[in-house]
Amino acid sequence: MRNLGGHVLIVEDEPRLASVLGDYLQAAGYTQQWVDDGALALEAFHARAPDLVLLDLMLPNRDGLEICRDLRRIGQVPVIMVTARVEEIDRLLGLEIGADDYICKPFSPREVVARVHAVLRRHRQAPGGTTAPGLLVDEAECRASVDGKRLDLTQVEFRLLRTLAASPGRVYSREQLMDQLYADHRIVTDRTVDSHVKNLRRKLGEVGAEDWVRSVYGVGYRFEA
Repeated sequence: MRNLGGHVLIVEDEPRLASVLGDYLQAAGYTQQWVDDGALALEAFHARAPDLVLLDLMLPNRDGLEICRDLRRIGQVPVIMVTARVEEIDRLLGLEIGADDYICKPFSPREVVARVHAVLRRHRQAPGGTTAPGLLVDEAECRASVDGKRLDLTQVEFRLLRTLAASPGRVYSREQLMDQLYADHRIVTDRTVDSHVKNLRRKLGEVGAEDWVRSVYGVGYRFEA
């Protein structure tokens, strides 16, 4: 795995775990900083803007969900949430507030390093570009094609493809997709989003790319090519 380099902020109140993660990240070529208190997370973030934040959910003084919301108000720094709470509602909340990935304890430190690498790779792709082989998304003309074959998409389907393909691997809830699909913020249902996904898959299937849009049970959808 080719290292991309970068600085990682670890927000974790278990010293032994934070130390292990820090050692593995440094061995992989990343620099890292550790804070053990939720109240110190934003101060550390502003002191040295990290390329990615490893954020525990259960922290003293401020929990990870609050911190993640604040980070999303500031910008789009990648966030990987780490927690021992595996209930589905926590998983959903973590993704809906903008986390890029979610790792449950116990885990392998090697897996965490691999996730860090994958998330950074997605975020460092060229603006407006995609990592899908043969996919071209023309923002100016609102057109998309795969291997030169034009996709006959509606405006909503184009926005759906553009949103998903811009962040491969990221899971979007239906609510997040609604915000991206309708500029006038009209009220639509989950079934409306599912219908657009179904139509997009059918049209991608016509050019051999139906499986690029994947369902994530109980959460939403992600793009994988």
